[in-house]
Amino acid sequence: MASILAASTKASFVFASSLHRRLPLVGAFCFFTSPSKTGCAQSLAIFPLLQSKFRRHSAATSVGTKAMEEKSATVPSIVVYVTVPNKEAGKKLAESIVKERLAACVNRVPGIESVYEWKGEIQTDSEELLIIKTRQSLLEALTEHVRANHEYEVPEVISLPITGGNLKYLEWIKESTRE
Repeated sequence: MASILAASTKASFVFASSLHRRLPLVGAFCFFTSPSKTGCAQSLAIFPLLQSKFRRHSAATSVGTKAMEEKSATVPSIVVYVTVPNKEAGKKLAESIVKERLAACVNRVPGIESVYEWKGEIQTDSEELLIIKTRQSLLEALTEHVRANHEYEVPEVISLPITGGNLKYLEWIKESTRE
């Protein structure tokens, strides 16, 4: 494995040096990364300016997560996707979710088209997407509410974590939902 890596590194270097134009400094050093490292930015310890440039995005994400956890004004929050068959069903379900304080906000996105397999056949349906912002701790109650008030046999309820964002908005999610 090491000989294959060495050969590919050497081949990359030979190829890069045979070009008649100048390669970016970052590209040249990426060829020499250690196999135990992942990504060029991590292998550039001797170049702190380049390293900080490439790590900016991941550092911002972790700062957002830390801030959410450390601030008592926020709680772990999620975005939940639910599809509904039409505008009326979406309005009714969205209003009931907010009224029950299961979510701070529900966005209704009309005009989506879903393609899926159901009972062995490919289906295509026009639907409306509900984008629900709530506390992570309310996912089970929200899922039960959707099941009880949805006309689909198996309604879509999927959640994604909110790892950072506008702290005032995240505080509002906490204030606008039940515990």
